[in-house]
Amino acid sequence: MPEVIFPGAAGRVEGRYSEPPREGAPIALILHGHPKAGGSMQDRITVQLYKLFVDFGFGVLRFNFRGIGRSQGIFDNGMGELSDAASALDYLQSMNPNAEQCWVGGYSFGAWIGLQLLMRRPEIDGFIAVSPPANHYDLSFLAPCPASGVIIYGTRDSVTTAADMERVIGRIRTQKNIKVDGQPVAGADHFYRGRDPGEDYLADVEKHARSYLERRMAAPPRPPTPAKR
Repeated sequence: MPEVIFPGAAGRVEGRYSEPPREGAPIALILHGHPKAGGSMQDRITVQLYKLFVDFGFGVLRFNFRGIGRSQGIFDNGMGELSDAASALDYLQSMNPNAEQCWVGGYSFGAWIGLQLLMRRPEIDGFIAVSPPANHYDLSFLAPCPASGVIIYGTRDSVTTAADMERVIGRIRTQKNIKVDGQPVAGADHFYRGRDPGEDYLADVEKHARSYLERRMAAPPRPPTPAKR
């Protein structure tokens, strides 16, 4: 996973990129948790999503939002970070101009940014959103949702409560030709820990994400949408 540096709206952006195994392979962009809560491209859920897409033969990019690691700039409450994500997707597409599919994955704050990017970039075919923070950010922009995906959440999450997630998923899952799956992880909090020390639900996140990707990649792809330039 070589280190890459690419230009963003606030200066250079630091990332890690895994090249796809073949020409035309699908691509995926992975977005990390809240920069003010210790989030970075090195957090364990972000790395797990990255490795999962690599396992499926995607070209995959994860990166640090502005102000994190070697990425320049300062935290911008979401607007700047959305610009960072758009720059990262531009860079990933420039490296893979013939990609047959385009996906976005994210955890917490990164899931929220990824879902906003989904609304702005019609070439995105699918998404995996882990614990988007429904208690802190309005997710009503997802109706209508332009692509199918899965939302994974913990049932003991105080940032993304199960009730809030079920309400969001229920509002968007019935649209024509679009299916948004919800996958609860029983007993998990926002960080996929449990009540007891050492209790860990990271494997459950991987299981649900892998199962969803297996189903989607086995299905015929939707007609391609031209990339935004």
